[in-house]
Amino acid sequence: MHETLRPALDEAPVERSSGPGRPEIVAGVAAYAVLYAAVVVCLQQAVLSDTLSGLIGFALSAVMGLGAFAVAALLRIRRLAPFGLRRVSGRSLLAAVGFGVVAYVLATIASLLYQAVAGDHQNVQVGYQAAAAGGIFWYLGVAVAGFVATPIGEELLFRGVLANALGRYGAWVSVLASAAVFALVHGLNPVLPVAFVVGVINALLLRRTGSVWPGVVVHGVNNALAMSVPVIIGLVGQ
Repeated sequence: MHETLRPALDEAPVERSSGPGRPEIVAGVAAYAVLYAAVVVCLQQAVLSDTLSGLIGFALSAVMGLGAFAVAALLRIRRLAPFGLRRVSGRSLLAAVGFGVVAYVLATIASLLYQAVAGDHQNVQVGYQAAAAGGIFWYLGVAVAGFVATPIGEELLFRGVLANALGRYGAWVSVLASAAVFALVHGLNPVLPVAFVVGVINALLLRRTGSVWPGVVVHGVNNALAMSVPVIIGLVGQ
């Protein structure tokens, strides 16, 4: 088992001397916390339907990730490659689609186990799902904001900054700690284990490829399935 896991934990060559470190972690996480608080306050003050709230929520998730990443990246490095914005082979991206499906299945199982153990059955994605089920134009908006923009923003911050910076403390610290932080920012609810599973898979892919793009694909596929499967079930049940 140890030898089987080693290739996944081996890291692709990176510019370690100029890579992100503690300053980028502090700057990125602090910026994300500020943006998160601002978004929560704004959404609490607004009177929105579930459909509009879901679409705006996805868009703001993308903005939070991209904004926090920008703060971290501009702090001192000001280059993109050390954060995992590197070209990757088409084969790796194609494999990431399969990993995205695997992530969705494993994450669904993890969420069901969490609900069974914790007795927590709240659906915190009502708005997202309402937007996805709102019609073709609403679905396209969700696809852009939730399947593309949000994965890019969150992967740049939680893998590009956090997992890369934690890599200097060892493979398991990088993978598990970055995934745990990613899970916790989603709150103590049934989405927490989903985010942890996706976080672990994407941190492993980052270490294997040196690029955040496979993780963006996994994240996007997982989000697409999480939003689309309930819509399909609803249509079949009509």
